Amino acid sequence: MALFEIKNLSFTYPEAAKPALRNICLSIEAGEFIVICGKSGCGKTTLMRHFKTVMSPYGERKGEILYCGQRLGEVPVRVQAGEIGYVLQSPDNQIVTDKVWHELAFGVENLGYDQQTIRLRVAEMASFFGIQNWFSKSVEELSGGQKQLLNLASVMAMQPKVLVLDEPTSQLDPIAAGEFLSTIRKINLDLGITVIMIEHRLEEVFPMADKVLV
Repeated sequence: MALFEIKNLSFTYPEAAKPALRNICLSIEAGEFIVICGKSGCGKTTLMRHFKTVMSPYGERKGEILYCGQRLGEVPVRVQAGEIGYVLQSPDNQIVTDKVWHELAFGVENLGYDQQTIRLRVAEMASFFGIQNWFSKSVEELSGGQKQLLNLASVMAMQPKVLVLDEPTSQLDPIAAGEFLSTIRKINLDLGITVIMIEHRLEEVFPMADKVLV
């Protein structure tokens, strides 16, 4: 069974002259690394936002999106929150707390886990991502690359099945971007997490990809 299956998805924004998406058919298997590319304005982000109900844009939608064989709209929001991780383009738009450790715990807390589980998840992610040295810092002290890594670690603390990343390196310098993409590849290979990513640094992500969608 495919992790995601999209059948004849079309989407039109309100008062738009033409659809942003037209008859998209796509199947994504568990553990795959998927790269979506194309020119600006072609509908990449619109497609990505359909992978999670709370991120879906407003407009007229036709077709069907299945997650683990179930219509995505029928999958409980709590299940989507835990299993479908979403990393935005701008690091500052996703951070919601003032301290690094609190940001790591925020998502797990909102899923209703007990304190022992939260501490364990936070400690695991701090170790996996190597952020122990700035664990107690204010998020305002972090660089752009560190903030995006923190966003990723916070999402991973919820132990998702799939990571959806919308141009996550667009605001990072080349060194920070390279390190971030290497971390994504490590997550995919070591943990078996499915990755769906929009990325413009194609020379770096093409070798990682199982599928490239244009």
